[in-house]
Amino acid sequence: MISVPTLATALGTDILGISWALIVYQVAGIGLGVVCGRLGDIYGHHKMYGFGMAMMAVGSLLCGLSQDVFQLILFRFLQGVGGAMIQSSGRTLAFKSMPKGSEGKAQGLMAMSHQFGFFVGPPIGGLIIDLVNWRGIFFLLLLPSLVGMALSLMTGRSVAEPAARSRSVDYLGALLFFGLTILATMLLDQKIAEVIGAGNQALLVLTFVGLLWSFVYHEKKTPSPMIDLTFFSTPVFGYGSLGLLMACITQGLTTFVTPFYLQDVLKLSPTFIGMIFLVPSLLSMVLSPVSGAMTDRIGARFLLIMGVLVLMVAFLIGANLRADSHWILPTTLLALVGIGSAFFNTPSQAVMVSSLPKEHWGIAIGIINGIFGLGHMLGISLSGIFLTLAFRFYSGDPGTTPNPGDTHVFVASMNVTYLFALGISFVPLLTSIKSKKIILTGT
Repeated sequence: MISVPTLATALGTDILGISWALIVYQVAGIGLGVVCGRLGDIYGHHKMYGFGMAMMAVGSLLCGLSQDVFQLILFRFLQGVGGAMIQSSGRTLAFKSMPKGSEGKAQGLMAMSHQFGFFVGPPIGGLIIDLVNWRGIFFLLLLPSLVGMALSLMTGRSVAEPAARSRSVDYLGALLFFGLTILATMLLDQKIAEVIGAGNQALLVLTFVGLLWSFVYHEKKTPSPMIDLTFFSTPVFGYGSLGLLMACITQGLTTFVTPFYLQDVLKLSPTFIGMIFLVPSLLSMVLSPVSGAMTDRIGARFLLIMGVLVLMVAFLIGANLRADSHWILPTTLLALVGIGSAFFNTPSQAVMVSSLPKEHWGIAIGIINGIFGLGHMLGISLSGIFLTLAFRFYSGDPGTTPNPGDTHVFVASMNVTYLFALGISFVPLLTSIKSKKIILTGT
């Protein structure tokens, strides 16, 4: 995220073009996360985790060697494939290693380790950009990927092979779902809409609807579906999925728009921006285990409501930022996003997983990872849409794209985008209020 403005300049593209380097990673995670979880259940999550690290290493090396934005997008997809393997298997291993009734604690510890990466990543990334080059960011990722491969190999030797190798993988369902993910992304992307025109966009909509019907029909009739749609009939899982999706959209929007404001409007250096992005990561890292432990003891409802309310305050601040605002205001915004995420995301995922039988945890975690990826991808895409529409309105030019150089117009457009985030935050607030008080029992 710290490198996005620099990457856009270095590779000769704009804010909408470089957004695809972020979106395509999420597309891979959404489309492949569930099937990777399924493959891990069959062939072993340690193996899947190790393969994911290997894929991440190769993808990172190639990203660092990219010569244009199209190559970067392609190799970021390769990284996303590795990320899908790592996320699905990593969280499943964590949940299964904990005793019953400790699902909240397990999710909290995983969130803490996840946020620790975000804690150390931004300042290192900012320093690399300032002192070396943006390519160094990707080359640096080789080291943890190789370490992950080695640790997976070492610990996996003592793990028994899964007994249920006869279970099938719904590859057709995975292919249909992956197609839906790509079509949804294309429908939301401004650049693609401009290139294909209104007529072809209508054809894309019809194709999406037809593919969606085919996916639902196939999943209902296949004996071993990729996504068991009956999961969503469980109120905890159904409400949790909708609320988590909407919350992730707002978080994806924030992390995409804010770096442009900090670097191109407030004129802060990448190193200083990296330090600012330490704040939400540190808060989320510290509070996620606390939130997980509290979920195990008092239930999730209070924590979910509190988390959404904190996020809504953050978006109110974003809607009132100005071109001459002090950097402490966007820092406060990011801090509140870190706090709100810790108190919403952790209990939401914990209760969703625990609401299903343990033999379905791998697929459930794959679905949750898909929701996370879809939410962040939609957050980036929708922020691009609203930012573009507002920028064209305020500038009076119907053919322009968002340009942070036009400071006041960009900031006004950004304020509208944060108001959009505030509006959709009411959905997770309602799902949190609707949910009953649940205390995890390790079901």
